[in-house]
Amino acid sequence: MKAVRYSRFGGPEVLELVDLPDPHPGPGQVRIAVRAAGVNPSDWKKRQGLMDEGLPQTLGYEAAGIVDELGPGATGVAVGDRVFGFSADGAAQAELAVLSHYAPVPPSLGFAGAAALPAAVETATRALDQLGVLGGGTLLVNGASGSVGSAAVQLAVVRGARVIGTAGPANHDYVRSLGAEPVSYGAGLTARVRALAPEGVDLALDVAGSGVLAELVALAGAPERVLAVSDFQGAREHGVRFSSGDAGRALHALDGIGELVGAGRFSLPVARTFPLSEVAQAHRAGEQGLVRGKLVLLVG
Repeated sequence: MKAVRYSRFGGPEVLELVDLPDPHPGPGQVRIAVRAAGVNPSDWKKRQGLMDEGLPQTLGYEAAGIVDELGPGATGVAVGDRVFGFSADGAAQAELAVLSHYAPVPPSLGFAGAAALPAAVETATRALDQLGVLGGGTLLVNGASGSVGSAAVQLAVVRGARVIGTAGPANHDYVRSLGAEPVSYGAGLTARVRALAPEGVDLALDVAGSGVLAELVALAGAPERVLAVSDFQGAREHGVRFSSGDAGRALHALDGIGELVGAGRFSLPVARTFPLSEVAQAHRAGEQGLVRGKLVLLVG
C-alpha cells in the first residue's frame, strides 16, 4: 500500500509517499480502506523532530473509510461498514489503516467530514472532562475558532455551560454561531472578558497557546481552574494543568458525537482537502495558520 512517511526531520519536503506492507488488525481492531485522513499540528511537530526521535516515521492518527478486514473479537461492525476513528499506530495517512477505536460515520457526513472529527473531539472532550465542565458555570476558551477550540465550545454548550471564546474579529460571527460569546484576543483581553463576566470565569481552557495563561489564571481565580492543551512550558511556569493523552484518552467521545452531528448540535468544518500525494502542501497550509477548520487528505 501507499503511505506517507519521512526518513529525516525537516520541512514538508521530507515527506514521501512510499510502498509499505499492508497492515492487519489485531484483537478488537478493524482495518479500513482509507477514504480520508485528518492532518493535525502534531504531524508537523513530529516531522520537525519535536516529538518522536525514531526514524523513519509514518503519520496520521485519524481516518475514515470502509471496513475491509476484521480483527479477532471485533464486534458491532461488518466488512463494508463506513467508520471513522483512531489509527492504532499513527499510520492513518495511507491507503489502508488499522483503527483501534471507531464509530459509524454519521449519515449526514462524507468521509472528509468524518475524518476531521476524532482528534479534535477527543482532545476537547478530554479537556472538558479534566476541567470538570458542567452546566451552570462560565468557561473561557482561548482559541475558540480552531478545530479543538470550536469542538470544545460546542461540547461545553451541550453540557450546559456558558462559554466565552477568544478569536480574531474576522471569526467572531463563527464563534457566535457555535454558541459562545466572542471576545478579541490580544492586549486588553482581561478587560474585555470582565465586560462580559465582571466577576471573572469559573474555568478556562487554553487551546491556542498564545501566552495568556497568566491572564486566564487571574480571570478564573486559581491555576487549578485552568487547563492547557498546547503550551506545556507555559503550563509549568504558571502552575496550570497540562492535558495530554498519556494519562488516558477520552476515546468514548467518538461514541456519542454522531448523535450530536445528526441533531445539528455539533459541526466541524473542513477547511481544505488535498490528495494524499500532496501531503507536503497540506503541511504548508497548516503551518501558515491561515485556515479555519480541518485539513484533510483524500485517498482513492
